[in-house]
Amino acid sequence: MSQRQRKTFSSDFKARVALEAIHGVKTLNEIGQEYGVHPVQVGK
Repeated sequence: MSQRQRKTFSSDFKARVALEAIHGVKTLNEIGQEYGVHPVQVGK
């Protein structure tokens, strides 16, 4: 069986996503779709 490689995100990318989530202009689902991240990860 082949195993999938986990995605790694830079701290810059994480900060950008977190700031958007904090601003509250978009929903977590919208942010997740825009950046290709699951909404649960955005919330954490």
